[in-house]
Parts: sequence; structure tokens; C-alpha cells
Amino acid sequence: MESPKSIRRVEAWLDGSGRVWLRRAVVAIFVAMALIALAFLAATFLPRWWSHRIAHQVNGSMSVGIILGLFYGFTFTVLPLLTVWRAFRKRRPWKVWASLAAVAILLAGPNLLTLGIVIGSGHGAHAGQRTLDVDAPGFRGATLAGVIIGALVVVAIQYLLIARRSDRRKLKAAQRTD
Repeated sequence: MESPKSIRRVEAWLDGSGRVWLRRAVVAIFVAMALIALAFLAATFLPRWWSHRIAHQVNGSMSVGIILGLFYGFTFTVLPLLTVWRAFRKRRPWKVWASLAAVAILLAGPNLLTLGIVIGSGHGAHAGQRTLDVDAPGFRGATLAGVIIGALVVVAIQYLLIARRSDRRKLKAAQRTD
């Protein structure tokens, strides 16, 4: 038989604000189950879908595959990195950081989808690899090259901005001493 103390604790938990927590827990469990189900569906659907979109654009041409790969790799590396740099450059509320991080992930989506095809081990990823091999030659390698070039460009931009800021400080300090 349960002690009256433990019964009162359970009753207190379910009364008033306790019901809110119970409802939140149940909703959280259902949301987690839905997200897991969506992840499994996305793992089979998204690689096939993305590879068919790219294959439709490239249409079997090696030169178009390389140009599109460079474009996607460069563009969708530079934009997310600049967004992340802009977000975390200053102290901001965590909600702003979270929303800008989500924007950066969405901007990196094409590269992440291509990466999922390249390193994925599921049936959807293997189907995407075959589609890209046949209908979009050169796309995967060119995307990697575009990512590397884009990351180097962002690093160079950051270096130039930091060097410029440092030179301005040195110039102001030199002018004050004159």
C-alpha cells in the first residue's frame, strides 16, 4: 500500500501545473516519434528527389555537370558561412542565433543533400549515386571543388576584414602620437 505522502505528491503533480507538465511530456513524446518517422522517410525520399532534380538540370552533359557543381558548391557554402559569421559576430539573444543558424542550415541544404548522397549508405543514397553517375557526370566532384573554393573565399574575406580593422587601429594610433 502506498503511503499518503507519495499519493499526495502524485496528486499535487497532476493538479494545477502538474497537468501542464504531463501534457507537455505526452506532446514531446509524440513530436519525437513524428520527427523520427520523418527522418526515416526523408532518408529514402530526399536523396532520390535531389539526384533527379540535378539530373534533370544537367541532362547528361559533363560540362554542365561541372559548371552546376561549382555553382552549387560555391554559392551554398559562401551564403551559409557568411550567415553564420554575421550571426555569431556580435552578442545576440539565443533566439536570434538559433534562427540564423536554421537559416544557414537551409542555405546549405543543396550541399547537405549532395553530401547525403555521396556518403549515405541507404537505398535512397545508392539510388541517388547511380542517378548522378549516369545523368549528372562531374557534378559531385565539382560540388566538392566549389565547396573548397567557397570556404577559402570566406576565409580570405575574413582575413582582409580583420587586417583592415587592424590597419585602421594602427593608423589612428599613429595619428594620435603626431
